[in-house]
Amino acid sequence: MTTFPTISSVDRRERVFNNNNPNRSIAIATPAGDPLAFHQQLPGYEPSPLRDAPTIARGLGLQQLWVKDESSRMGLPAFKIIGASWAVYRALQSRLASIGLPQLPADAPLSALASAIAPLKPLTLACATDGNHGRAVARMARLLGLSAQIFVPVDMAEARRDAIASEGARVTIVDGTYDEAVARSATIADDDHLVISDTSWPGYEAIPRWVIEGYTTIFREVDDELARRGEEPPDIVAVQIGVGALAAAVVSHFRQPSRESQPFILGVEPTHAACALASMEAGEIVQLSGPLDSIMSGLNCGLPSALAWPLVSTGIDTFIAVDDERTREAMRNLAAEGIVAGECGGAGLAGLMTWIKAFGGDGSGKRALVISTEGATDPEAYRTIIG
Repeated sequence: MTTFPTISSVDRRERVFNNNNPNRSIAIATPAGDPLAFHQQLPGYEPSPLRDAPTIARGLGLQQLWVKDESSRMGLPAFKIIGASWAVYRALQSRLASIGLPQLPADAPLSALASAIAPLKPLTLACATDGNHGRAVARMARLLGLSAQIFVPVDMAEARRDAIASEGARVTIVDGTYDEAVARSATIADDDHLVISDTSWPGYEAIPRWVIEGYTTIFREVDDELARRGEEPPDIVAVQIGVGALAAAVVSHFRQPSRESQPFILGVEPTHAACALASMEAGEIVQLSGPLDSIMSGLNCGLPSALAWPLVSTGIDTFIAVDDERTREAMRNLAAEGIVAGECGGAGLAGLMTWIKAFGGDGSGKRALVISTEGATDPEAYRTIIG
């Protein structure tokens, strides 16, 4: 794996970086197959709710605030299954093709895929995770009759480790950060271990690209629901960054040349792990050495995905780093609207609130979209925060 310049002293201030020349028209390659058609045939699929949050909207001076509520996706408490499932499907298709076996269409039932991959067994799906992605990969392995090995950083909450293990996965604790868990997972890739990562490294780009493609289903659902209601698209989209896969999906969807309107995109990170913002400040990808210890555990990433970076760095208007207490406030505000959002789930709203209240962002009369990416994945911590 390539070594990037390291910043040993992490700037933990709340701050913004304004991209003075964002690309508002980005041509994206068409996926080979239809992610939405694939997702529609998965067990338990239905579009996640697009909820209104009128009280929060009034407090921020917004005309409207929509919350894409990902607290329950096909029986899992987070959005990650949308990207992981498509990546698993595409990766298995690639393996079938490599041994001369026919591939299945995206809308084929999952049972057909499970039967088709029998010649690939024994096969283990593997990845590194801060929680939700690993559980999603483990769920796909279970549905397909495969094994799973998930690498996690040593500071992961026990509730999240237990949730991954509940899917039948082997959980390997790495004495280090999420980024070190990623490096460890990369070492086991072979004929019997298929690594399904949402971040990239040199020579490993196809699968992270498929994860990004999978996430676009979320925003196609948003478009479909707003069209059904007869409502206009958002003027502002706030998205959590992490390694950048979800943010890249936001950019690839909302920056399509065919779209009539181009929203302002706000990228949100914790002050303790603002690797994308630090990279924008440096003018190149940099790695944060840590500690990466925000309560927003799924965003505790020290290195942006090199694959996602061209989209993230050019398509996002403003990057913002927010303090943990802002996220606690956002979680409580969402709970008051009847929306259960975990620490990462509340981060998008925390970024929007901080941008408007602390940095003078203009939300007056605007329509805004935030993505609540997870529910209460650590129930004890959620109860403590909400009260």
